Amino acid sequence: MDRVFLTTAWALLAAAVMPAHASPRAMTKEPLDAATLGAIRSKFAGLMELANKHDFRGLHEMFWQSPSTLLVAKSAIPSEGNWAGYWGNETIDQKLHDIGSSGPVVLEPDYSRLKIVGLTRDVAESYVPMNITVSYAGQDGTAKPFLMIVNWLRIGKDWKVASEIILPVPPAPTARSTSPENAR
Repeated sequence: MDRVFLTTAWALLAAAVMPAHASPRAMTKEPLDAATLGAIRSKFAGLMELANKHDFRGLHEMFWQSPSTLLVAKSAIPSEGNWAGYWGNETIDQKLHDIGSSGPVVLEPDYSRLKIVGLTRDVAESYVPMNITVSYAGQDGTAKPFLMIVNWLRIGKDWKVASEIILPVPPAPTARSTSPENAR
Protein backbone atom coordinates (compact mmCIF):
# COMPACT_ATOMS: atom_id res chain seq x y z
CA MET A 1 0.00 0.00 0.00
CA ASP A 2 1.26 3.44 -0.84
CA ARG A 3 2.84 5.24 2.14
CA VAL A 4 1.47 8.59 0.96
CA PHE A 5 -2.05 7.15 0.84
CA LEU A 6 -1.78 5.75 4.37
CA THR A 7 -0.31 8.99 5.73
CA THR A 8 -3.05 11.01 4.04
CA ALA A 9 -5.75 8.63 5.29
CA TRP A 10 -4.54 8.94 8.88
CA ALA A 11 -4.25 12.70 8.62
CA LEU A 12 -7.86 12.84 7.44
CA LEU A 13 -8.99 10.48 10.22
CA ALA A 14 -7.15 12.51 12.84
CA ALA A 15 -8.68 15.72 11.49
CA ALA A 16 -12.13 14.15 11.59
CA VAL A 17 -11.88 13.11 15.23
CA MET A 18 -9.66 15.94 16.55
CA PRO A 19 -11.64 18.74 18.15
CA ALA A 20 -11.44 21.93 16.10
CA HIS A 21 -10.09 23.81 19.13
CA ALA A 22 -7.17 21.38 19.69
CA SER A 23 -3.84 23.16 19.57
CA PRO A 24 -0.55 21.67 18.36
CA ARG A 25 0.62 21.81 21.99
CA ALA A 26 -2.33 19.63 23.08
CA MET A 27 -1.50 17.15 20.34
CA THR A 28 2.01 16.51 21.74
CA LYS A 29 0.63 14.96 24.93
CA GLU A 30 -0.13 11.23 24.84
CA PRO A 31 -3.93 11.11 24.58
CA LEU A 32 -4.28 7.71 26.29
CA ASP A 33 -3.16 6.78 29.77
CA ALA A 34 -1.38 3.54 30.70
CA ALA A 35 -4.61 1.88 31.89
CA THR A 36 -6.33 2.56 28.56
CA LEU A 37 -3.33 1.31 26.59
CA GLY A 38 -3.37 -1.82 28.78
CA ALA A 39 -7.08 -2.32 28.04
CA ILE A 40 -6.38 -2.11 24.30
CA ARG A 41 -3.48 -4.57 24.72
CA SER A 42 -5.92 -6.94 26.41
CA LYS A 43 -8.45 -6.45 23.57
CA PHE A 44 -5.68 -7.28 21.07
CA ALA A 45 -4.84 -10.50 22.95
CA GLY A 46 -8.55 -11.38 22.88
CA LEU A 47 -8.67 -10.72 19.14
CA MET A 48 -5.77 -13.15 18.63
CA GLU A 49 -7.42 -15.77 20.84
CA LEU A 50 -10.70 -15.55 18.92
CA ALA A 51 -8.89 -15.73 15.58
CA ASN A 52 -6.93 -18.82 16.62
CA LYS A 53 -10.13 -20.50 17.85
CA HIS A 54 -11.93 -19.57 14.61
CA ASP A 55 -14.65 -18.00 16.74
CA PHE A 56 -16.38 -16.08 13.96
CA ARG A 57 -19.20 -14.76 16.17
CA GLY A 58 -16.68 -13.47 18.71
CA LEU A 59 -14.60 -11.88 15.96
CA HIS A 60 -17.70 -10.18 14.58
CA GLU A 61 -18.31 -8.60 18.00
CA MET A 62 -14.72 -7.27 18.13
CA PHE A 63 -15.26 -5.16 15.01
CA TRP A 64 -16.89 -1.74 14.83
CA GLN A 65 -20.33 -2.25 13.32
CA SER A 66 -20.06 0.09 10.35
CA PRO A 67 -19.88 -0.02 6.55
CA SER A 68 -16.56 1.83 6.99
CA THR A 69 -14.90 -1.06 8.86
CA LEU A 70 -11.96 -2.42 6.86
CA LEU A 71 -10.04 -5.69 6.66
CA VAL A 72 -7.04 -5.97 4.32
CA ALA A 73 -6.23 -9.61 3.63
CA LYS A 74 -5.17 -12.17 1.01
CA SER A 75 -7.56 -12.43 -1.90
CA ALA A 76 -8.66 -15.70 -3.48
CA ILE A 77 -10.10 -13.90 -6.51
CA PRO A 78 -7.52 -12.96 -9.17
CA SER A 79 -9.49 -9.92 -10.36
CA GLU A 80 -9.13 -8.39 -6.84
CA GLY A 81 -5.36 -8.67 -6.97
CA ASN A 82 -3.21 -10.64 -4.57
CA TRP A 83 -4.34 -8.65 -1.49
CA ALA A 84 -7.47 -6.57 -1.19
CA GLY A 85 -9.56 -4.40 1.09
CA TYR A 86 -12.86 -5.77 2.38
CA TRP A 87 -15.30 -3.12 3.63
CA GLY A 88 -18.25 -3.53 5.97
CA ASN A 89 -19.13 -6.18 8.52
CA GLU A 90 -20.94 -8.63 6.25
CA THR A 91 -18.01 -8.70 3.81
CA ILE A 92 -15.46 -8.98 6.64
CA ASP A 93 -17.43 -11.78 8.33
CA GLN A 94 -17.49 -13.71 5.05
CA LYS A 95 -13.76 -13.16 4.42
CA LEU A 96 -12.81 -14.29 7.95
CA HIS A 97 -15.07 -17.33 7.57
CA ASP A 98 -13.49 -18.21 4.21
CA ILE A 99 -9.95 -17.90 5.60
CA GLY A 100 -10.75 -19.76 8.83
CA SER A 101 -12.58 -22.55 7.02
CA SER A 102 -9.75 -23.15 4.53
CA GLY A 103 -7.71 -25.19 7.00
CA PRO A 104 -5.52 -24.48 9.97
CA VAL A 105 -4.96 -20.78 10.70
CA VAL A 106 -2.58 -19.87 13.51
CA LEU A 107 -1.59 -16.30 14.38
CA GLU A 108 1.52 -15.97 16.54
CA PRO A 109 2.13 -12.32 17.41
CA ASP A 110 5.44 -11.23 18.88
CA TYR A 111 3.96 -9.59 21.96
CA SER A 112 7.38 -8.22 22.94
CA ARG A 113 7.17 -5.99 19.85
CA LEU A 114 3.48 -5.02 20.13
CA LYS A 115 3.22 -1.24 20.05
CA ILE A 116 0.01 0.63 20.79
CA VAL A 117 -0.28 4.37 20.41
CA GLY A 118 -3.13 6.73 21.04
CA LEU A 119 -3.86 8.98 18.10
CA THR A 120 -6.66 10.77 19.95
CA ARG A 121 -8.71 9.97 23.07
CA ASP A 122 -10.96 7.81 20.88
CA VAL A 123 -8.60 6.39 18.25
CA ALA A 124 -5.58 4.13 18.77
CA GLU A 125 -3.34 2.07 16.54
CA SER A 126 -1.55 -1.17 17.30
CA TYR A 127 1.29 -2.66 15.33
CA VAL A 128 2.82 -6.10 15.76
CA PRO A 129 4.95 -8.44 13.69
CA MET A 130 3.70 -12.01 13.71
CA ASN A 131 3.94 -15.36 12.05
CA ILE A 132 0.78 -16.67 10.42
CA THR A 133 0.23 -20.24 9.34
CA VAL A 134 -2.57 -20.47 6.79
CA SER A 135 -3.58 -22.54 3.75
CA TYR A 136 -5.92 -19.98 2.20
CA ALA A 137 -5.81 -18.91 -1.46
CA GLY A 138 -2.67 -20.76 -2.49
CA GLN A 139 -0.70 -20.24 0.72
CA ASP A 140 1.11 -23.47 1.59
CA GLY A 141 0.32 -23.78 5.30
CA THR A 142 3.80 -22.91 6.55
CA ALA A 143 4.35 -20.09 9.02
CA LYS A 144 5.32 -16.85 7.31
CA PRO A 145 6.05 -13.35 8.63
CA PHE A 146 3.36 -10.67 8.53
CA LEU A 147 2.70 -7.28 10.06
CA MET A 148 -0.68 -6.62 11.61
CA ILE A 149 -1.83 -3.04 12.01
CA VAL A 150 -5.10 -2.58 13.88
CA ASN A 151 -6.89 0.72 14.22
CA TRP A 152 -9.03 0.86 17.33
CA LEU A 153 -12.03 3.10 17.86
CA ARG A 154 -13.59 3.86 21.24
CA ILE A 155 -17.31 3.11 21.10
CA GLY A 156 -18.86 4.09 24.43
CA LYS A 157 -16.58 2.48 27.02
CA ASP A 158 -15.34 -0.28 24.70
CA TRP A 159 -12.66 -0.43 22.01
CA LYS A 160 -13.55 -1.91 18.61
CA VAL A 161 -11.50 -2.82 15.55
CA ALA A 162 -12.08 -0.11 12.94
CA SER A 163 -9.55 -1.61 10.53
CA GLU A 164 -7.26 -4.60 10.50
CA ILE A 165 -4.48 -4.56 7.96
CA ILE A 166 -2.48 -7.75 7.54
CA LEU A 167 0.60 -7.28 5.37
CA PRO A 168 2.97 -10.01 4.22
CA VAL A 169 6.62 -9.31 4.93
CA PRO A 170 8.66 -9.81 1.76
CA PRO A 171 11.75 -12.00 2.02
CA ALA A 172 15.02 -10.24 2.77
CA PRO A 173 16.90 -9.29 -0.38
CA THR A 174 19.69 -11.61 -1.38
CA ALA A 175 23.28 -10.37 -1.28
CA ARG A 176 23.32 -10.29 -5.09
CA SER A 177 20.25 -8.05 -5.36
CA THR A 178 21.66 -5.49 -2.91
CA SER A 179 25.07 -5.05 -4.56
CA PRO A 180 25.77 -1.67 -6.23
CA GLU A 181 26.21 -3.32 -9.65
CA ASN A 182 22.64 -4.69 -9.51
CA ALA A 183 21.13 -1.38 -8.40
CA ARG A 184 21.37 0.04 -11.91
